Amino acid sequence: MPSPKAKNNCGRSGSIPGVTSNGRYEFMSLSRSPPPHLLQRQGSDPTSARLRASESPTRRRGSGSSNASSSSATGGQQLPEEDCMRLNPSFVGIALSSLLAIDLWLSKRLGVCACEDSSWGSIRPLMKLVEISGHGIPWLAGALYCLYKSDSAAGQEVMLNLLMALVMDLVLVAVVKAVVRRRRPTHNRMDMFATFSVDRYSFPSGHATRAAMCARFLLAHLVLAAPLRVLVLLWAVLVGFSRVLLGRHNVTDVVFGFGMGYCQYNLVEMLWVSPLGLQLMMGQMG
Repeated sequence: MPSPKAKNNCGRSGSIPGVTSNGRYEFMSLSRSPPPHLLQRQGSDPTSARLRASESPTRRRGSGSSNASSSSATGGQQLPEEDCMRLNPSFVGIALSSLLAIDLWLSKRLGVCACEDSSWGSIRPLMKLVEISGHGIPWLAGALYCLYKSDSAAGQEVMLNLLMALVMDLVLVAVVKAVVRRRRPTHNRMDMFATFSVDRYSFPSGHATRAAMCARFLLAHLVLAAPLRVLVLLWAVLVGFSRVLLGRHNVTDVVFGFGMGYCQYNLVEMLWVSPLGLQLMMGQMG
């Protein structure tokens, strides 16, 4: 048994009693680590294991949050730039995604002639006639026929430049479609007149580019009365609307097509074949 003096020293020094393997009492200071044999007994004791498992939740949460903050701080420095861009999308990306969603929604709502069972399916044959009027084959055939039948040099000059403009339009639209490769709307029926391989793509609308370019060409180089000029403009607009009503294109395809065709006419004016150049070409062909 410990002596009273040892007990008094225990009370003053703040030590706690422990029991050794041979049954003897010994005193252990709070400021010192326990002996190895006590550590072994504490580690094997299930009660002490439960006590360690039931550690203060506040302290565990504090240590967990500190570890998470430190790991996030170090991990944020190691994220590659492309991951940061995906996590923090730019304003331009959000705007383009929103514009695309609006375009798809509006195009589907306006596709009222996409099939016979649509709300405006009864006027689908009329819209298909408008579609054929803006097709490239009738325009190429008409330009060749007028060039062959023209008696004046001025008429041949106009028809030859119109023919060159139509060929240029076909080439430029085919290149853009092959590069962009945007699929046609899902509600479209592939029953178009005289299609080619690139016609399975939607952007831009070749009918819209051709309508805008030919309308500017006719208004600039043909002497037309005011009612006929209005009809030419209405025809170009109706061709563009028919592409959306029939479900052939999205709205942005037609809008971009109108802009592209408008700019193509400027290129035609830059590459215009003069009467002298026409005579030289005719002489070489003769």
